[in-house]
Amino acid sequence: MRGFAHGETVVRRDVHRSGRVWTEHALRVVADTDEALTTACCPGAEARWPDPYAEACAADERSGRIEMLDRLSAGRWELKDSVWQETVLLQWKPSAEWFSLNAFFVTGPGSASTLRNWYVNFERPIRRTEDGFDTFDLVVDLVIAPDLSRWRWKDEDEYAHARRLGVVSDAEDRAVTAARDRALAMLEGRTDFFADAGTWAAWRWDPAWPPPCLPC
Repeated sequence: MRGFAHGETVVRRDVHRSGRVWTEHALRVVADTDEALTTACCPGAEARWPDPYAEACAADERSGRIEMLDRLSAGRWELKDSVWQETVLLQWKPSAEWFSLNAFFVTGPGSASTLRNWYVNFERPIRRTEDGFDTFDLVVDLVIAPDLSRWRWKDEDEYAHARRLGVVSDAEDRAVTAARDRALAMLEGRTDFFADAGTWAAWRWDPAWPPPCLPC
């Protein structure tokens, strides 16, 4: 499979084990190396979210997010056109890892961009496609302070529900458990991605790039 060029638009898809697409998200390539595929997006980037996800985000209620997992398990969803909002996202995705490392930037006074937080998203290793890559979000996350001094687990109750429903299989759970240890070791040892945290924290969206669009 070919590599992707700097600035090229790629599509991240979360694909359910049934083969159905759960999400589509347009991103721009920051770097594509043997180590990792690094991508980014800004507000206005095109996406397609499943209708239960859109409803859960709009309600901002935990019950809605649990219902989202119920509908995922039952195969009851349709994709809705949407756009990325509020933050600039930088995503570092090593090919073989069961997680991606993400930085979320927000615009402050005077339009200055600042790092809001780091975020480890646990997900399946990527499978490259002609348009980008496929993976699948495995629910649980690790939220890390901008200065790397503090961290907390996020959505563990949703993860437990996903396990009960079989959305996350036994094999995936074992992989996520190992990936949790790996991500924490990287954080605590300031290795791999976190060895360059200062460089990544200083990264900014290229103003010459318009928001990426999904293919027609």
